[in-house]
Amino acid sequence: MKVITLLTLPFAAALAGAVTFKGCKHKVKESIHGPPHGWHEQAPAPKHHILELKIALPQPKFPELEKHLWEISDPSHARYGAYLSKEETEELMAPHPETLDIVSEWLALHGLGEGDVIRSSARDWVTIRVPVGLAEEMLDTTYYVYTHTETGESIVRTTRYSLPDVLHNHVDLIQPTTMFARFKAFKTTVHKHNQIHAAVSHRPGEPGKTITGPAGNPVNASCNEIITLSCLRQLYNAEDYKSNAKNHNKLGLTGYLEQYANDRDLQRFYEAQNPPAHGSNYTLISINGGQNLQNYKEAGLEANLDTQFGFGLAWPTPGTFYTTGGKPPFIPDAATPNNTNEPYSQWLEYMHRHHDIPQTISTSYGDDEQSVPYTYATRVCAGMASLGARGVTLLFSSGDDGVGDNNPDPATQKCKSHDGKTKFLPTFPASCPYVTTVGGTTNIPEVASNFSAGGFSNYFARPAYQDAAVSEYLEKLGPDTYKGLYNSSGRAFPDVAAQSTYFYIIYQNQSNPIDGTSCAAPSFAAFVAMLNDARINANKAPLGFLNPFLYSTGYKALNDITEGHNPGCGTKGFNASVGWDPVTGYGTPDFKKLKDLVLSMP
Repeated sequence: MKVITLLTLPFAAALAGAVTFKGCKHKVKESIHGPPHGWHEQAPAPKHHILELKIALPQPKFPELEKHLWEISDPSHARYGAYLSKEETEELMAPHPETLDIVSEWLALHGLGEGDVIRSSARDWVTIRVPVGLAEEMLDTTYYVYTHTETGESIVRTTRYSLPDVLHNHVDLIQPTTMFARFKAFKTTVHKHNQIHAAVSHRPGEPGKTITGPAGNPVNASCNEIITLSCLRQLYNAEDYKSNAKNHNKLGLTGYLEQYANDRDLQRFYEAQNPPAHGSNYTLISINGGQNLQNYKEAGLEANLDTQFGFGLAWPTPGTFYTTGGKPPFIPDAATPNNTNEPYSQWLEYMHRHHDIPQTISTSYGDDEQSVPYTYATRVCAGMASLGARGVTLLFSSGDDGVGDNNPDPATQKCKSHDGKTKFLPTFPASCPYVTTVGGTTNIPEVASNFSAGGFSNYFARPAYQDAAVSEYLEKLGPDTYKGLYNSSGRAFPDVAAQSTYFYIIYQNQSNPIDGTSCAAPSFAAFVAMLNDARINANKAPLGFLNPFLYSTGYKALNDITEGHNPGCGTKGFNASVGWDPVTGYGTPDFKKLKDLVLSMP
């Protein structure tokens, strides 16, 4: 088990002077024992199939960037809110000049000149498009087509690759090679129309029975049957807050895996739940050829959910929807140069290249941490840190599988680590210590949703900001509970939570309730966007990376969730409890309390 803090990432203290590749032997750079559970080798990949290889070069100044992040995100530090510029972060992400030279020399040996190379803005990622045959020569490997048993999807991958030994200190990783991740949207259920007919007939805001919300305020009783924008504003104490549309505050939502946000569905949703927003729209940004097709049959549940609740709650704060092209699983076709990379690196590169980016961004996609190579996970996580250093709040849904597969039955559970043992399965990027992870709740009074993913990373060490809170929970849990099933010293998640069941959306011109932590993340993000609105109006900096604030003082303005658990891997999973827990984090937002708290900070 590898557990590190990114401050300890190695980089060669002394780089080679004049480099020659003549007679230089290849040495294994990365390998896995075999394809992960569920994947099976089919046949050698076609030699002329095109791969888009992304090469990550070391960032020797990352520890300095991380130090900046901790200081400017800590409300008690004198530098709180003094975020870095795009240029300053790029300088701290840049590789050593000699690394650039030696990697360019290696590429030239294989016929790849500067015109064949795409470099990121910080020059820390190199992208090349090459046929499988050339990639195999460069990496001393053989690519195969692998097929997933359950879905029938196929990808081109290898289980090991090598580099000339002189290159090892100059390259962090190359993908796609050993990564078999199947990034997915975290939505669990779409309910049948007849299940919601009675609930929908009780219109949002219609007078009726009330129940008491966590802030002591009245909440429409229908919110225990179906969640609307009005329900969330009532429940989380934000009914009277009006955002400013012209203070340069923005909310960003990400779309992957051909998830398209349907504009007609959005307008119908606004008409039903937020009439003043009807006729308004969002900014669409395409990354890597991403589309946003508008046929009803192309509408995406995830994209519709995110835009309707994220933008609907935060309105009139301007919204940006990023649609990123490419998804890992595909059916190989030698005539079609499909992009077989996962999409996070594409999105991160785009964000790093631009000055004007939203202050709050929500993402509802991920996969089992173990399906993502350790080197790749740490590098993508470092990219998240660089956005935090620029003052961006990144929120990710925790996932919908409890502690692993959401199955409490020991006889049928499917939680297997790569060594074949039963272990809890944390999710990524939810496990990254530089993002805020959102779990799920249900009902009023709120309890944990039983699918709310949470636990402890096997890749990332527990950051200092959560040490006291997590230690307190582990002491209550006891050292023998689930011993050997999880890594008690790992980064613990989620950090916070929000409602995650029976969200009333419009999908393909029909009303549908939907469940999942995909409901929780954009909702919590919308409240963060409102908090940023309040701070910007008061001439204060946006909140940026939230976790140091949440774990030091912010938790006092959250509604603690103390009931429920997240089963999986043949167990009942972890339990919600007083204080932080690995099911709902510190709990759900009380906007008025949070607003008062963030306005009291520098």
